[in-house]
Amino acid sequence: MSNRAEGATELRKDGEEIQPLLTPYQLGPFHLSHRIVMAPLTRARSYNYVPQPHAAIYYGQRATPGGLIICEGTSPNPTGIGFPNEPGIWKQEQTDAWKPIVKAVHDKGGIFICQLAHTGRYSHYEYQPNGAAPISSTNKPITGGQIMLPSGEMVDFPPPRALTTEEVEAFVQDFRLAARNAINAGFDGIELHAALGMYFDQFLKDSVNDRTDKYGGSFENRCRHLIETIQAVGEEIGQERVAVKISPFSDAFGASDSDPLNLGLHLVKSLNNFNLLYLHCLAPHHSRTKPKTPEETTTSPLTPLREAYKGSFFVAGGYNQEVGNEAISSGNADAVVYGQLFLANPDLPKRFELHSALNKPNHATYYIPDPVVGYTDYPFLEDAHGIQV
Repeated sequence: MSNRAEGATELRKDGEEIQPLLTPYQLGPFHLSHRIVMAPLTRARSYNYVPQPHAAIYYGQRATPGGLIICEGTSPNPTGIGFPNEPGIWKQEQTDAWKPIVKAVHDKGGIFICQLAHTGRYSHYEYQPNGAAPISSTNKPITGGQIMLPSGEMVDFPPPRALTTEEVEAFVQDFRLAARNAINAGFDGIELHAALGMYFDQFLKDSVNDRTDKYGGSFENRCRHLIETIQAVGEEIGQERVAVKISPFSDAFGASDSDPLNLGLHLVKSLNNFNLLYLHCLAPHHSRTKPKTPEETTTSPLTPLREAYKGSFFVAGGYNQEVGNEAISSGNADAVVYGQLFLANPDLPKRFELHSALNKPNHATYYIPDPVVGYTDYPFLEDAHGIQV
């Protein structure tokens, strides 16, 4: 059950108020020392789809005692790749490569979740085994955008191939195996990426899902594949180690719904049947450039989902420090997930604590393959003597 945030603000011994974001939270078996969560962020630095040693530096820099990190989207099988140098976890080599990275986070006292992310139709022949068509719920391609090939060239999305009913049923096993590999690598749990136009979102949203079998049509049918996967993965590693990310109000990559609120409510109420670690919801005003205001957090369409969900509820999408604190203190979230701010500020919780200036993220270096530039070279706070604090 959720540890609601009413009364989350505390006082230090000196009488100064502690920010709600910096108050502790009991997340299932994990005691969080603060509620500032690092978002899953594609960084395109896992050469040949195998995590690299420099990722241990990157995640280790951002780990804190009792802090939660969600790793970048990691493919559960070879068909799930849609970005250059994206990591996977479907084979032993990848699982072994993740182990020292997970250890780096644990050595700092952090909690590390592996996001299992399949891109579905957000892919290209060049990423697919034997040059096959990407797989999805549909044969309809993404329109109005382009995809980056491994060479860096930008091209139109090709038509995907709709999985058969039997293939959808069998696909669940790939997520089950990937979840087991994640636990074997040392991760504390997994998050299923069912948001932002990726694979599961292509089943959830009626603008994409045009199926006529048991995985298409009604809310129940469109949610069925995700629910069956949660069930299988929970049986494999324990429901308390499974989390889910959703974005019912998003229209990313053409995945929108004609009734997003009721889709979200149906899904949330279905998730109440599981003892999940948390539900990670992306706010409808998700923006790379315009942070939300405190008023937007109190009027968010996510509020009905928060009220309907019985477990721990995380929010993400355009939150700054002020609005994040408001989300916690108002009870609209149990934790706030930060992406770009955490990317550019490896010591983000410390900066929030001290109300320090923030490094600005450099979008031009987000997805380059360099193991240092734009990756592990963002500066930490330093004291008057130049010592990292």
